[in-house]
Amino acid sequence: MKKFVFLLALLAFNSYADDAANGRAKADAACALCHGQYGIATMPGAPNLAGQNAIYVSEQLKNYRSGKRHHEVMTYIAKPLTDAEIAQLAAWFSSIKVSVETP
Repeated sequence: MKKFVFLLALLAFNSYADDAANGRAKADAACALCHGQYGIATMPGAPNLAGQNAIYVSEQLKNYRSGKRHHEVMTYIAKPLTDAEIAQLAAWFSSIKVSVETP
């Protein structure tokens, strides 16, 4: 039983790593212009996505896609995204490690 649980955990981790790799490719094509190559925003008014919680990123993209949340660019970008693509983007941005220094 312990081996089975370990195997499931390993498969889940590998799946998440695959999601992050696919998400990175998608982010490089669609997100990097405003949110930066590694999720650190390059455009004024665009939020940093690096290190964000995957659930938060996923929820916000789904809200843009459905029209529940509106932004003229993000609504257009999110509209064609599938649930799988959203999960991949969320996995990528949440996998980026961010460090914080207090002043």
